[in-house]
Amino acid sequence: MPVVTKNIILISVILFGATYLTQSSDSINLFDYLGLHHHLAPVFKPHQFVTYIFMHGSLMHIFFNMFGVYMFGQVLEQLWGPKRFLIFYIVTGLGAAVTQYGIMHFQIMDFLEARNAEISAVIDDPAFKAMLIDQKYEILNSNVIVGASGSLFGMLGAYGLLFPNQLLYIYFLIPIKAKWLVIIYGGLELILGLNNQTGDNVAHFAHVGGLFVGVFLVLFWRRKNHYHQ
Repeated sequence: MPVVTKNIILISVILFGATYLTQSSDSINLFDYLGLHHHLAPVFKPHQFVTYIFMHGSLMHIFFNMFGVYMFGQVLEQLWGPKRFLIFYIVTGLGAAVTQYGIMHFQIMDFLEARNAEISAVIDDPAFKAMLIDQKYEILNSNVIVGASGSLFGMLGAYGLLFPNQLLYIYFLIPIKAKWLVIIYGGLELILGLNNQTGDNVAHFAHVGGLFVGVFLVLFWRRKNHYHQ
């Protein structure tokens, strides 16, 4: 397995294990430190725009993401080399983060405005005001983005452009050309993101953002190489 693909999987698995080994600790919360939070959350740090890519919320979450990294990552890394593949992986993850972060900010603004108005209206009850502030920060901290799905969708988009007629198998059974799989998955994620159903905790717009950035990078590099020839 190519070195970058292998290390992405190793780092993700190690952090997943460390997250659950320390979940009962009061002093260590890797989701707080490495997951991507809203910038007004007390636990927000700029590095989270990158580190969130290596964090996962469940066993199924990390299994399917790392299976996708294994499947597409080694092909793209062998094609591009480790340096370009690593750049691709991080940049598509950043694109996914920025896209989902923008949606999260839009969704949370009404709550923040309402809560800030409540806090401002409290004058004679410092304890109640402190409770409202604590609740606001608690909700802000609970909005967290984790997972390599954005980068994975970026790889899927790149694979669909580079190998459009390559057959892939949905659930290991149903054959479909890579280009159609990209279009179907991209459209489905956009529809699910726009529907915004209650209880759906999947970052659909991160998938769309990662896919878009992945396709853009492949087209940009292809055009750049054309001009250099």
